[in-house]
Amino acid sequence: MNYKKVGIYAVLGILFFLPVTFLLFLYPATHNYTPLDIINENVADIHGFSFNSEEDIMLKDHITVLSFLGNKPMERLTAASNLKELVYDKFKGFKKFQIVLIASKGNETAAEELKKEISLYEDLRFLHVVYGTPKQITNVFKSLKYSEPLDSNLATDNVFIIDKDLNQRGRIDDRTDKEVEKEAPVYGLNSYDCIEVATIKNKMSEDLRILFTEYRQKRKGEFNSTTRRADDLKSENEKN
Repeated sequence: MNYKKVGIYAVLGILFFLPVTFLLFLYPATHNYTPLDIINENVADIHGFSFNSEEDIMLKDHITVLSFLGNKPMERLTAASNLKELVYDKFKGFKKFQIVLIASKGNETAAEELKKEISLYEDLRFLHVVYGTPKQITNVFKSLKYSEPLDSNLATDNVFIIDKDLNQRGRIDDRTDKEVEKEAPVYGLNSYDCIEVATIKNKMSEDLRILFTEYRQKRKGEFNSTTRRADDLKSENEKN
């Protein structure tokens, strides 16, 4: 027996079957994942808002990260910088992705200064600033599911994920595995604090990846749609 040849064939066999085995383990993970929860429906679109763009800026038919800058945009510089570096830079290549920053009318100069500050001379074509009246801003914010009001400047450091159908996405159950084991009370995640880098890098990035996977599978006809998300939303609303 030629042991040298046997050894070569054994190595070649391992090199061939190892990637195949890895892909077989990976396949269920990509096709049987849990879609990102719909935690709220019918988010108000930004009709009537003004913006410096040749094309209309709307939430409908886009995957949007929505932020509220309010009356003093530069006070949100840290949050906006984190959003640009940790979210925009990572997802700007995905189809129909956008970040929309809402500021109050009359603060266009400050908002553009903020945008210039975070751009570092990079292309921010998928990051838009829109301007609304206090009533318009409040109407959009009230259509979101969030426990805290905007501050006195109509702003917040928290941002929101809105899907193409104007549904607010997040987590109905944001407990850790240890909290689930201890049967801690269920709590959700409706927004993402841009000051908390770990929240943006881990939770928000993961949730956006899941949402993009959902739409990619829908385009390919591979998405297994069920009524579980709607049922979860209904039961959550009944609790509240």
